Amino acid sequence: MLRLSAQCCIPDEEIEFSAIRAQGAGGQNVNKVSSAIHLRFDVAGSSLSDADKQRLLAWPDQRISSNGVIVIKAQRYRTQEKNRADALGRLRELIQQALAVAKPRRATKPSRSSQAKRMDSKTRRGSIKALRGKPSD
Repeated sequence: MLRLSAQCCIPDEEIEFSAIRAQGAGGQNVNKVSSAIHLRFDVAGSSLSDADKQRLLAWPDQRISSNGVIVIKAQRYRTQEKNRADALGRLRELIQQALAVAKPRRATKPSRSSQAKRMDSKTRRGSIKALRGKPSD
């Protein structure tokens, strides 16, 4: 069971794992052992609420396919168990980011004293630059 928060979790039956051979350098071990993990999670067929599904499917991420399946490939470690845990952690991170509600921004105005300081510094800077001109006769 993948726990996302105190009230939201995903059962293990909804997450599909398949072991594949890892890519890249690694010598004989890479050629013999299927240590990489492909994780597949079908958002539409999951037990998440409808609002959560909509937010997740609308999230702009290349790991979410057009038919609503999240695919994560984990091959960072040499063992299947560590790669499986890594894939679950990345899935949890992705879902938590997509479901996080951003705090609405409140428009603010600069204070009167900050505006006065800004204008004073501009005036001071302008007078310094005016002294750089050629002296008049």
